[in-house]
Parts: sequence; C-alpha cells; structure tokens
Amino acid sequence: MSDELSYITGAEVQSVVYHNSENGYTIARVRVKDEPGTVSIVGTMGELTAGSTLNLHGVWTTHPKFGRQLEVRTFEEARPATENGVIKFLQSSIKGVGAKTAALIVEEFGVEVLDVLDDNPEELLVIKGISKNKLESIIESWGKQREIKNLLVFLQTHSVPTTFAGKIFHLYGAQAEAKLRENPYDLAYEIRGVGFKTADIMAMKLGFSPDCAQRLEAAVIYHMFMYCERGGHMFIPKDKLMADVARMLDTSDFDKLELALFGLEEKKRIRIEDLPEQQISDAVYLMHFFHYENEITQRLYQLISHPTPVSRKKIDKTLPRVEDKLGFKLSDEQREAVFEACSNKAFIITGGPGTGKTTITKAIMLTLKELGLKIKQAAPTGRAAKRMSEATGEQALTVHRLLQYQPNGGFHYCEDQKLKADVLVIDEASMVDAHLFVAILRSLPHTCRLILVGDVNQLPSVGPGHVLGDLINSRRIPSAVLTHIFRQAQESFIVVNAHRINNGKFPRQHPQQAPEADFFWIPQEDSVKVQKLILDSVCDRIPQRYGLDPLRDIQVLTPMHKGDVGTQALNIALQERLNPPSPHKPELKRKFNIFREGDRVIQLKNNYDKEVFNGDLGWIMEVDPDNNELFIEFDGNRVSIEASELDELGLAYAISVHKSQGSEYQAVVMPIVTQHFMLLQRNLLYTGLTRARELAVLIGSDRAFQIGLNNATAGTRSTHLAHRLRTMFDQNRLL
Repeated sequence: MSDELSYITGAEVQSVVYHNSENGYTIARVRVKDEPGTVSIVGTMGELTAGSTLNLHGVWTTHPKFGRQLEVRTFEEARPATENGVIKFLQSSIKGVGAKTAALIVEEFGVEVLDVLDDNPEELLVIKGISKNKLESIIESWGKQREIKNLLVFLQTHSVPTTFAGKIFHLYGAQAEAKLRENPYDLAYEIRGVGFKTADIMAMKLGFSPDCAQRLEAAVIYHMFMYCERGGHMFIPKDKLMADVARMLDTSDFDKLELALFGLEEKKRIRIEDLPEQQISDAVYLMHFFHYENEITQRLYQLISHPTPVSRKKIDKTLPRVEDKLGFKLSDEQREAVFEACSNKAFIITGGPGTGKTTITKAIMLTLKELGLKIKQAAPTGRAAKRMSEATGEQALTVHRLLQYQPNGGFHYCEDQKLKADVLVIDEASMVDAHLFVAILRSLPHTCRLILVGDVNQLPSVGPGHVLGDLINSRRIPSAVLTHIFRQAQESFIVVNAHRINNGKFPRQHPQQAPEADFFWIPQEDSVKVQKLILDSVCDRIPQRYGLDPLRDIQVLTPMHKGDVGTQALNIALQERLNPPSPHKPELKRKFNIFREGDRVIQLKNNYDKEVFNGDLGWIMEVDPDNNELFIEFDGNRVSIEASELDELGLAYAISVHKSQGSEYQAVVMPIVTQHFMLLQRNLLYTGLTRARELAVLIGSDRAFQIGLNNATAGTRSTHLAHRLRTMFDQNRLL
C-alpha cells in the first residue's frame, strides 16, 4: 500500500456497489481517463449516483480479493460532462425521472440541464410527461441531492470527518450547515456516535473559542456521561466535576465553568441537589438520571401502597400441594420466604450460591400458581432467561422481549399499555440498571406483584445505578436474605470458596489429586506464564481430565481487555489453538479481529431488530466473504451480521467478568494478576467464580488475589435511591 496521494479529475460513476446510509460509506465503480475498464473507489462519499462526475483525492491500495482500488480521502462532485452521463445521473438520482424522461430532457436542454434545474426548473414543463405535480417532486429530489452534497463539501472544507454526514442531514435537513456553524456541540447531544471530541474538532476548525460557553457546557455533559457510564454512578459531586473538566480542558477558569453549570441548569440538562443524608453538597445529576431515581421511588411506593391481599391461611393451605410437586418439605426459612413473597406487593430474594434461591423461587411460583395468579418471568439476558426457564419449567423471556422493545427506543408495555400479569418475577436482578428498572415499573399495573431474585454481592449492573443493592439497603422493601448453605452445596469447593471470598478469606484447596476436585488455585506470578497455563488448561488439561469441549463448555473470564491475560491477547491465542486458519475456512477481518466459521463470538451492543443483546454468546455457522456477511447462531436464534455491523461483535474465547453476568458455564478459567490491580475487587472475584457450574480454575498471583479480597469498597456507586425510598415510605408511614 502506498501513502502517496493521487488526484483524479472527471471520474464518471458507472455503478454503486455498496452504500451504508448510516455512515455514508460507499463502494462504487468509476470510469477514469487513461485507465482501462472501470476502477473501484471506496470511502465516505454519501449517496453517489450513476452518471455523476467526481474529482477525487485519495490513495491507491490493493485489496486481497477485490484488487486495485482508490481509498478516497476527499472529493467534490462536478457536473456530468457527457449527455450519456447526464441521462444516467438524472434517472438514478432524481425521483420520478426514468430512462425515457431523462433522454427527453437531455435531448431538449443538453448537458446544461442541471443549470436549468438550479435556475429555471419550470422550463421542464415543456417535456412530455412532466406535470406540475411531477415537477414539484423533481425539484424536491434535486434540492435534497444538492443539499447533502453541499454538506459533504462543507465538512471536507473544514477537515471534519464526513462519516456522520447522512445522520447530520437527516437531523437538520437544509439547515445543517447553519446549525453546525451556530453550535456543532449539539451533535454530541443529538447524534449517537458523535462524541464531544468529534464535535470539538469540528468547532475548533469552525473558529469557536476554546473557552466559549458552548464548549464548556458540552465538556461538562461529556464528562458526566463518561463518568456515569463507566462507573455506574447516578451523580457526581460538583467539586470533583469542576476539577475533572478543568483538567480535561486544561483550564483554570473556574468562573466560566460555574457559568457553564448555571447555563446547563437553566436548560434543564442537569440538576444540582444537596444530599445531606450522605453529607454531600451540590451533587450534579444528568437530568434523566435525577428523574430515574425519583420515578423509581414514586412508582415503587404506589405499587406497594395499592393493596392486593392474599391471606396467610390461603397460602398455608396451598403449601402441602406445592411440597408434593417439589418432592421435599420446605424448611422454616423457606416457608417464611414463600409467605412473605406471596403476601407482599414487592419482595426481594437474595443470597449466594448454594443457598436455595432457585428452589425458593420455584416454590413461590408454584404457590402463586395454585392461588390462581397469572405469572410472567424475565431476566436481563437471553442466557439468564434460558436458565430461568429450565429451573422453573415455565417460559422466561428477556426483559426487553417481555416489554416488547420498540424501534423508537421505548417499550410497547409502558405507562399507557400495562403488562397483563398478576405477578412479575425478575431473575438476576443485580444486572438491572436504573433505566431498565424504570421501564419495568412503568409496565406494571398497580395490582401486580413484583418479585426480584438476585445475588446482591455480584458485580452491579453495567449501566448506571445500583438498583438491587439500593432497594435492600433502604430496608423499606421486604426481602429474604438466604444465608444457609445446603448440605449438597457444602460439598462443592466452588460454593464454599465463593462464600469465603465474599467474607474476604482466601479460597481453600481440595486435597491433592482429589478425584471430585471442582476448584483449583494455581499460583503463578509471571503473566506470560499465566497465559501459557490458561492455554494448556483450556485446550488440553481440562478436556482430557473432565471430557469437556473447549469450544462449548469452557469459558475464560478476565478482568481486563489489555495485557498478556486480557481478552484481546487471550482471544487471539485461543483462536489460534482452537480454530486455526485453514484454506477451507473463509474469514472476515475487522480491526484486530478475524472471524472464522466455528468461532465463539459475543454480541457487544443491543441489536433489537435481530433480537440479539449485549453479552449474548454465539457461534459462527457460516462466513460469506463475497457478501461480507456472517451467519451466527445465538441460542437457537440464527442471524446474519453484515460487514457494517462487525463492530458489534467480538471473539468470545475469553470475555470480561462483567460480560459474563447472568450466565453459567460448565468450566471457568480465570487469571488474577497484578497487571489488573486497578480492577481487582472482591465482588469481581466472587462474580467470576460463581459463573462456574462444575469446575473453576483460577491462575495467578497470591498478592493479586489478596488485593482483590481486600478491595471490598472500590467501585461503590454514587446513588441516592436508598435514601429517597426511606424518605418516601417514612413520610407516608406505609412501612
């Protein structure tokens, strides 16, 4: 590949091979002077049309499959120079103009017809078949073509990436250029994928001052989003926010930052509140996060305060039949949990592995069914919903599927269309963030019961909020905290060591060579050697000793993405061992990933159209390199993934502990090294270990493990939900 820039004038577009309307990426064939046949051009050029003439600035490259092509850096559209080019252009770009009409127009006006369209379009009425209505349609179509091309030229002139030209035009239409000149930072608020940094580059190119109000306000919002999304926080203390933004912008002008905060408050983009219960003055919320906390508080209070009584006597009467179906007698603790769950409008069941959460949930559901109530059950992920179905024998859906997610971002079941259910049971509730919990509460009729099941000691939700923990900590929502480990579970060192980790204690080892061993801690300080031990364990030792399939049954979990034992390095190494390249296996490349038939992959973003969600694991069943397409099976759901969607996909031989939430695997292998010290926390160790059903192999440094055990408070989230709940219930003296 050469980095030398080439300039080509008068390239006539023959055909458009591919166009992505989301980002403007286009592949086209053009005819170029002094070049035999046609040439491929690729780049962000918007919606090109056959017959248009381009002046191109780019770099010649050689694609391994498609051969020589020009990667376009900048371009401008010239008027078609030939009558044939104008005919092609008109019929492919102007709505309502076919080949016959285009030929008649060119016959009448020649190649100057585009000037006629610009200056005197009414002259086209002399053409047979063009009525006044049709002329209006032609003028509108031509105007849109011209405006989006003008926008692309404007972006290029100011050295701004044209990737988002289509979205910008869709949002602002003909006013796009004026809007960008007025405040390019609005893009960061209004277009997904355009962050502060992209908008900031644009603003600097357009001559905005580094200390202008628009920039300072946008920087505050950007930092708050990043802080809340990465840390799961609902607010940020004002002093910290000011210091962070000042550092980010390399400014010491706190007076102007204060004015920016005031401006954002005036526009209702943020809310600043004193939180005396936490001894915090000036907590700064993004406005929607502030509304989430208040809405959760109010809706939970309304749900619980709407009585739907079931007598204890009635519950007592059903329990013998429930115990018959379960095949054993409930303990006193279990019976009490069943009584409380059936008689309260909202109830929480929490406990560690081996404490019987699944058994209690099944007993509660059987009891409610015996009482004649209509039950629906759901979980945040597809895998968790599948496990829930297997455990209870009843259908469980993902929360998004149950509430019927809509393309506009909302849900079918909401404030105006309530879920038809007497009871809603949510499993893996520790994964539910504030936004999703609001959606759940909006969907519930006041007569419905809500039962949340989850392990509060696991990692909290990926999204902002600490919903399950806050509900329990409020001490205003009835709950059963299960602590008794049943005898069968006591025999598992996975269960025993999960509870030891939760109590800050180092795990115990099985006696040497114990045949029933289900837990191993392999000390190793050197991270390169840890990587080799992981590869040997996954590819050879575990399959040989336990008969497990390394592709289907064994999952590597790791705290980080980078480093010798991060997801990136491990995925490359494991793919090389378990699914190496082969002449018979076509593959697609995307950034540092190579995807082959047989690879285990993970979905990294929610794709509601295809019903695959963040964290779903799948297997590549087929690779179609001709159409740049993969066919993947996600738990029985076969979907196609196009080249433009490959950013939503990652290899999954090794995944992060966070991505494993809600899933269980027959065997888990997890590195714990000092390289990862920033992320080593007790709840991360606990969550990783409790993903293992039959075998857990932990490899790494004793010191790193101890760092994680000692780190019980890091990752604490800034939320105020527990205090709001306490205040609401106490003021109304409901509980």
